[in-house]
Amino acid sequence: MKKPDVILILVMVLCLQACNSKKQNSKDSYSPNIESPYLGQKPPGLTPIPFAPGLVSTEIYEYDGAFAHDMKAFYFVRRGEKNIKSTFYEYKYDETNGSWKKSVLASPWIGRPVISPDGTTMHLGTRYLKKTKSGWSKIQNLESPIVSNDSMYIMRLSESANSTYYFDTYKEGDSTFPIRYSRLINGKHEEPRALPKAINTGTFLSHPFIAPDESYLLFDAKRENGYGDSDIYISFKQKDGTWGNGINLGDKINTNAWEASASITPDGKYLFFSRNVGSDDYENVDIFWVDAQIIETLKLQ
Repeated sequence: MKKPDVILILVMVLCLQACNSKKQNSKDSYSPNIESPYLGQKPPGLTPIPFAPGLVSTEIYEYDGAFAHDMKAFYFVRRGEKNIKSTFYEYKYDETNGSWKKSVLASPWIGRPVISPDGTTMHLGTRYLKKTKSGWSKIQNLESPIVSNDSMYIMRLSESANSTYYFDTYKEGDSTFPIRYSRLINGKHEEPRALPKAINTGTFLSHPFIAPDESYLLFDAKRENGYGDSDIYISFKQKDGTWGNGINLGDKINTNAWEASASITPDGKYLFFSRNVGSDDYENVDIFWVDAQIIETLKLQ
């Protein structure tokens, strides 16, 4: 074999090794499209698409995606990985090299993440984390009067800018559990109250997300006028302070499958939600995103 041929083969081997190394590391650290802060993803239009295919949305179960207040971290829950029951992941942006790095925050998962409007609290249903100089604190538990009945379970809790809590109250064997709220009065949260029938109509009323200014509430439920399984609805706060009737987000968001856990990115630009794209046993659930213009469109109707 001639010397030039040996050199050429050596170069090809090195290139293959580099490519394989890149593939192995791509799921844990990768360089984003600098024109987009959303894990380097091309933003969607008015038709929902899976978020970050292969990185976040895969062939198994991913749900409850949430960006940090500064949009430099993304959190989600995944289950169905081999030999792992469930995992709570974080993608964090590294400004030094312009890449997003994936890490495990908890396994098994510790709750459905919803970040408070000021970015200081990560709500996880009946539990929460506080932001510290070194990262998130140890997990802490909500106390009375928010958590006062062992037969009820908060799947998701969302906080407004004035610290009012909105949360579901799942109860085993009772599909009529309502969505409740609790205001902060003199430094302490009041006894929770059920929201009105304009919102609490139907069954499996779950996963509320309150706008920071409390101008609207997103939630999911099963209703007679729905498209099939659980659909996502929105209720707008009226001028007199009451809540308007829940409005179905329509057939671009809702299908005959299960849609749930809607939220809006901290910058107000995109709506995130989870959708069952697999079989009846929910083996494949993906996180979808769509332009939040849909909110303004519904508000004008």
